[in-house]
Amino acid sequence: MDGPLLTRVALIGIGLIGSSLARAMRQDGLAEHIAICTRRDSTLAEARDLGLGDSYTTDPREAVHGANLVMICAPLGAYAAIAERIGDALMPGCVVSDVGSTKTSVIRDLSPYVPDGCHLVPGHPVAGTEHSGPAAGFAELFRDRWCILTPPPGTAPEAVGLVRELWQRVGMSVETMDPEHHDKVLGITSHLPHLIAYTIVGTACALQGDIQKEVVKYSAGGFRDFTRIAASDPVMWRDIFLNNKEAVLEMLQRFTEDLTALQRAIRWGEGDVLHQHFEKTREIRRDVVEMHQAGKFIYTENGAERS
Repeated sequence: MDGPLLTRVALIGIGLIGSSLARAMRQDGLAEHIAICTRRDSTLAEARDLGLGDSYTTDPREAVHGANLVMICAPLGAYAAIAERIGDALMPGCVVSDVGSTKTSVIRDLSPYVPDGCHLVPGHPVAGTEHSGPAAGFAELFRDRWCILTPPPGTAPEAVGLVRELWQRVGMSVETMDPEHHDKVLGITSHLPHLIAYTIVGTACALQGDIQKEVVKYSAGGFRDFTRIAASDPVMWRDIFLNNKEAVLEMLQRFTEDLTALQRAIRWGEGDVLHQHFEKTREIRRDVVEMHQAGKFIYTENGAERS
């Protein structure tokens, strides 16, 4: 379907995901009016200079006035305060969605403030880079990626359909999932890898003098990838770990047990055990490639280029 999908969309937060969505909607003409709201005047000015929206404000109530879709793109820790602020300013029929990486916490924090006659459709576009801020966004971020929707039971099908169509029209495949299941899946595919990356890079930071310098100087591909992940927005990831702690701790315990088993194999020279484990992990990589999730972009300071 061509033409605008939305009369007015309010983006609350304009970091990597919000600014990429604004660019994609602008590029494809998906919204007649894009209202942008940020907490900081400096961020708002940057978004205005980039031409990301049609109106700009630091007042979320002003941003959501007349919007048929509100997309919260702020850190998870700010959700409850935002929802409380905008709840009674939403027009009847408005759909409230988000882009957060945890979903049970989103339902917990937003549901109490979404009034009758409006609809909550939490979502998670599984896409991103280590960069943040309005200038980090690019319209192609969502192409050939997955978006997961976790609407509460009884959510109006037309509200789910609106959010689904938006993400599809910016290039994503969309699935619906139970929020608790989502949090467990993302706990292993996203949250635990970030925690490990932060830990490994933190260990390198604690090394002394020349050793630390040489670690940086001679960084091989593996460590380089960890530093890229560990350069992600610290506020966002702090909130993710605090809001998905049960799933993260469960997956961390499993990881710790597996790591202990590998330690034992190395200590006792059990080459067959190591080889079998590494063969198994190669199969996962092949599955990732076959599912077209291996990545198509090289990310740079100025955005992304197709690899």
